[in-house]
This record gives sequence, structure tokens and C-alpha cells, in this order.
Amino acid sequence: MRNVILLALVLFSLLAGALWGVWEVWFAVEDVEMSIHGFIALALGAFFTLLLGGGLMWLAYYSSKHGYDERTIHPEDEG
Repeated sequence: MRNVILLALVLFSLLAGALWGVWEVWFAVEDVEMSIHGFIALALGAFFTLLLGGGLMWLAYYSSKHGYDERTIHPEDEG
């Protein structure tokens, strides 16, 4: 249990550092302006991309666990 907590702490600290870096770089560029519509489009695009990726990963897991990835035997293959 201690290892899991330590791993979670390390991963969350890496995530926090990455988010801080993105925040600093994003607002360091002063020449580019983005309206609220741009931020909404960016958030929706990121959300639906993650949703699509998660759905495809779930489908791959589901098909693997329910035997859809097993090799089928065709009548021509049998002697």
C-alpha cells in the first residue's frame, strides 16, 4: 500500500509540474490573443479526444477479454 501511495504522489507531482510549465509557456507569449470561443473550442477538443481514446481502449480491452480476438477456424484450413 505504501508503494502505491508513493507512486501516486510522484505521478501527481509530475502532473503538477507539467501543468505549471504549460501555464508559464502559455501566458509567456504575449503576441497571441485567444477569445473565450477559442478556449471553449480547445477544451471541447481535448475532452472529446480523450473520450474517443478512452472508448477505443475500452473496445480493445473488451474484445480481448471476450474472445473476439481469437483465431477462427475455416473449413478450408482443416485437412
